[in-house]
Amino acid sequence: MTAQLLEETSDLELPSRQPLADRTCLVTGASRGIGRSIACELGRYGATVVVNYRSSDAAAHEVAETISDTDGDGEGYPVQADVTNRDDVDAMRGGVHDELGEIDVLVNNAGITQDRLFTDMSPEEWHRAIDVSLNGAFNCTHAFYDDINAADDGRLIAISSVVGKQGNVGQANYAAAKSGLFGFIRSLALELAPSGSTANCVAPGFTRTEMVEAIPDDVQAEIRDDIPLDRFASTSDIAGLVRYLASEEAGYITGEVIDVNGGIDL
Repeated sequence: MTAQLLEETSDLELPSRQPLADRTCLVTGASRGIGRSIACELGRYGATVVVNYRSSDAAAHEVAETISDTDGDGEGYPVQADVTNRDDVDAMRGGVHDELGEIDVLVNNAGITQDRLFTDMSPEEWHRAIDVSLNGAFNCTHAFYDDINAADDGRLIAISSVVGKQGNVGQANYAAAKSGLFGFIRSLALELAPSGSTANCVAPGFTRTEMVEAIPDDVQAEIRDDIPLDRFASTSDIAGLVRYLASEEAGYITGEVIDVNGGIDL
């Protein structure tokens, strides 16, 4: 055992300055918020990043330009597709394959809130939240599954939420969608394992995005009181973990739901 460990240690290489160079990543819902931060972080570490968006054309192009202009040799490519529309997703796959070839990393980040107390929630509000977060993840994963399965160090990453673990008043639809990603990712981790590719889920806590900024100040204060670290997450807190999971170094982590929530559930 000692000799084997010494041999493995001697084979270690110095870390690359750009550990995601030569990797193509697709981030859904990447025109703003957590998705934007993830896309920029992957690009900063050398990845080619497909910046998916549904309707925010100008914002998505700005993200892609930021990635391409950042000193990290990453390249950004904005691609429009509604993840709830399978025809859109298939067209996105075709365009990405024509322009960039197969992808190595898929980050299912797209999501939407349709908050309402359950007794007042309409079927449309229920289905819309499920459709974007959960069915959208299915559509994109199904479309790019063969890419991830065939890639060297393929990575499937889903962005869930602490609400998927704890629930939240007025968010039964959102909680159901986000908790559904846990089982989805754990099942695909088993199916991808024979090829050496991984699947993991990141569950952020309350994060400084437009959604949280819209919460009244007094409610924000109450939420912070329940967070041991006494602050909301920054989008970079989430992006840093996703960047690590997308790298070769994370090759022995799979089927996990990793919390980034400041200790809110301790």
